[in-house]
Amino acid sequence: MGFIQKGTAVYRKTNFSFFAAGFNTFAILYCMQPLLPHFTEEYHITPAQASLALSLSTISLAIGMLIFGSLSEAWGRKPVMVISMIAASVICILTPFSPNFHWLLILRTIEGISLAGLPSIAMAYLGEEIEPKSLGSAMGLYICGNAVGATFGRVIVGLLTEFMSWQWAVLIVGIISFIASVIFWRNLPNSKNFTSRPLKLSTLTGSLFHHLKDPGLLCLFGLGFLLLGSNVALFNYIGYVLVAPPFSLSQSTVSWIFLLLIIGMFSSAISGRMIGKYGRRQTLIFGLFLLCFGAFLTINGHLVVKLVGLGFSVYGFFSCHSIASSWVGKRAAINKAQASSLYLFLYYTGSSVGGTVGGVLWPYFGWEGVVGLVLCFVLGAFLLTYFLIKAEQKAVPKSHEAHI
Repeated sequence: MGFIQKGTAVYRKTNFSFFAAGFNTFAILYCMQPLLPHFTEEYHITPAQASLALSLSTISLAIGMLIFGSLSEAWGRKPVMVISMIAASVICILTPFSPNFHWLLILRTIEGISLAGLPSIAMAYLGEEIEPKSLGSAMGLYICGNAVGATFGRVIVGLLTEFMSWQWAVLIVGIISFIASVIFWRNLPNSKNFTSRPLKLSTLTGSLFHHLKDPGLLCLFGLGFLLLGSNVALFNYIGYVLVAPPFSLSQSTVSWIFLLLIIGMFSSAISGRMIGKYGRRQTLIFGLFLLCFGAFLTINGHLVVKLVGLGFSVYGFFSCHSIASSWVGKRAAINKAQASSLYLFLYYTGSSVGGTVGGVLWPYFGWEGVVGLVLCFVLGAFLLTYFLIKAEQKAVPKSHEAHI
């Protein structure tokens, strides 16, 4: 097998391609989040209804990931990813021309399905084509592209909407994403270590049920659901708080709060070092505590305290997500890619549920209701962590429990 080696031109082109692809995917996915207050005002809808512009995309993304991963086994990695990226960019360009909110939701649902082709396949491609000792840095740059894209999509749309219509802002994101898709298509090397296999439904469903019978994996899947659900709930509705009295901030000012998500790029790296020193169990519990504490701080009426609370929550969220997602691969005995897909399926489903339920609570309880939902999610995450540790202790000898 000819692996792509670090330091070569092919390695640099591959890394650049996946950085562009990760940027593209998450810029498109999250560019709607700062626009929710705009949709509420422009279309005369509730915050819960406005949240569907993001929630429908994430739930369709979650479902699509279960499909595209299997399709790539027969059709090839690169073709599926390229079609996915270009289709998603074209739909993003079409979205600003929606005649009403219902059409916008239809396009955003199709958008989510289109976007699923990259995250469901990217790690499989990298694992097959990059030499093992260089895989960590390649994965890191891809994830960095995800974070930069998610932050860029939120911030740039929020800033541009202050000076032009939201339609123009989203159109600009779509055009940039299309350029990123072409870069990905032109620069990504064709697979050399991939062998096409016929789709066998019986094999796929058999390994699926094997994963769902594992109590430890079920806990990890549930953690993914609760973690992203809490994060999206916070960031979906904090904009409503800050544009209203007593803060009365402009949309462009509010959009800068999404830069707090950059904290996640550092928390994941720090968590890796903490795991080596304290173990996954203590590091996960510490991250959940920070998420809980940060969400509670945002109830405070002072703007600076709210922002500090959001920062703590972001750190805790990304720390816990990096631990849980890597734990899935370690826990799964067979078909690790499918186990990761199941984790991501519940992860993005949690985004849809948390984001929408927060909107349902908003008219009755305001920001305190959203925070209450997040605290309930984190309490559930603590319980799942307890059961996860119990499951791990049954599977691991006593002498190795300190490393859990």
